[in-house]
Amino acid sequence: MNGVALLALIAGLALIGWMSARARAFAFAGGPARANSLPGQHAAYVVLWVVVPALIFLAGWAALSPSLVTATALSHPAASVLPAGGFEREAILNEARSLAAGSAYGAFYSQSEGLAPAFAAAASRYRWIGTIVAILLAFAGGAYALSRVAPAFRARAQVERGVMLALLVASLIAILTTLGIFLSLVFESVRFFERVPVTDFLLGTNWSPQVIPANDPGSALGAVPLFWGTFFIGAVIAMLVAIPFGLMSAIYLTQYAKPSVRRWVKPMLEVLAGIPTVVYGYFAALTVGPAIRQVAVALGMPFASSESALSAGLVMGVMIIPFVSSMADDAIAAVPASMRDGSLAMGATTNETIRRVLMPAALPGVVAGVLLAVSRAIGETMIVVMAASGAATITLNPFESATTVTKQIVDLLTGEAEFDSPKTLAAFALGLTLFLITFLLNIVALSVVKRYREAYE
Repeated sequence: MNGVALLALIAGLALIGWMSARARAFAFAGGPARANSLPGQHAAYVVLWVVVPALIFLAGWAALSPSLVTATALSHPAASVLPAGGFEREAILNEARSLAAGSAYGAFYSQSEGLAPAFAAAASRYRWIGTIVAILLAFAGGAYALSRVAPAFRARAQVERGVMLALLVASLIAILTTLGIFLSLVFESVRFFERVPVTDFLLGTNWSPQVIPANDPGSALGAVPLFWGTFFIGAVIAMLVAIPFGLMSAIYLTQYAKPSVRRWVKPMLEVLAGIPTVVYGYFAALTVGPAIRQVAVALGMPFASSESALSAGLVMGVMIIPFVSSMADDAIAAVPASMRDGSLAMGATTNETIRRVLMPAALPGVVAGVLLAVSRAIGETMIVVMAASGAATITLNPFESATTVTKQIVDLLTGEAEFDSPKTLAAFALGLTLFLITFLLNIVALSVVKRYREAYE
C-alpha cells in the first residue's frame, strides 16, 4: 500500500473513532452523572490515540526501512558479483534502487539489472510490514482510547497535555534546526581553520580563491574585501535608500494620510516585501545596472561597470523599505496619544510634534527595525549574485565593482571543486561569520524592541 492510501486509511480510522467517541459521550451526557469533559474533547482524545502512534511509527519506519531493504537485497545471490566497496559499488546499488522503484529508464551497470528484483521484493515486503503494523497501532490506540471514554474521565486535560507536547516538539524542532545549522558550520569551519590561520582569514586583504598557493593558502583567502563589500552594499548603500524612504512613508501614513489613503497605500508598500528576490535580481541586472553605467559614463567614468555596488545596493534598499516602514509605523503608532495631543495643545505644529516628541519616543522601535533590515540586507543572496560583481575590491566608489560574502559562498560551492579543499571549506567559514554577524544584529534588535515594549505597554 502506498503512503497516500495508508494515510487516507488512518484518517478514516480517526474519523470512525471521532464519531464513536462523540456518540458514546452524548449517550452518557444526559445521565445522572455529570460528565467531566465535553463530547468533542472525548472525540479528540480518541483521534490523538489513533493518529499519533501510527504516525510516529511510520516516521521511524521510513528512516529504518531503507537500510533493511538494502541488507535484505545484499543477502540475495545476485549481490555476490558486486565490487567489494568504493564508488562503483554505491553507484550500482543506487541504480538498482532506481530500477526497482521504476524511476530509471535504463541500466548502465549489468549487475544492477540482476539486483533490481531483489530490491523490489524487499521494498514491497517491508512496505507491507510497515502498513500492517501502522494499521494495528491505529486500531489498538483507538480501541484503548475508546475504552476510557466515561463520565469521570478527564479527556480535556489529556487533550490539552497532548497539544502542549505538540507545541513543545514544534519549538524544539525550530531550536534544534538552528543548532544543527550552526554546528554544521562550526565543524566545517574548524577544518578550514586547521589549514588557514584565523588571522589570515579575518584580516587578509587578498581574496583570490581561483589560485591558492599550496604552501600558504591563507595568503589568497583574506576575507576583508568580502566583509567590506557586504557592509558597503548592504549596510551603507541599501540603508541610504531604505531608511529615508521607510521613515518618511511611515510618518506620512501615521500622521498625515487619511484613513482611506492609508488603507490602500500601506498594503501596496508591503507588497514589495512579497516580491521574490530573483525578480529584484533581474531588475537590477537588466535595468538598474546598465542605467547606472550610462550615468557614470556621462559623468566622466568610462570604465564604470554595470555590475556595480550601487546597482545592487539601490535595488536591495528598495526591497527592504517595507521592513523599515512597518517597524517605524508600529513604533510611532504605539506612542501614547496623550504625548502627541499634549504637544499640539501647547501650540506645537505637527512637524514640531513629529520631530521633538514622536520620533524621540519611537526611536527604540525605529532603531530595532533598522537593525533587522540591515541583517536582512547583508544576508541577501539573489540580488548580489545577479547584480554584483565577483571582484573582491576595497573601494568607496559606488560605481566600481564589489562583491559580498553571500555571492562568494555561491561561487565557491558551485562547480566541480574538491569538497575537501581550502577553497570549498572557505564557504563554511564565510557562512559561519555571516551567521554570527546576523545573529548578533538580531539579538541587539530584539533587546531594543523589548526595552521599547516595556516602556510603552
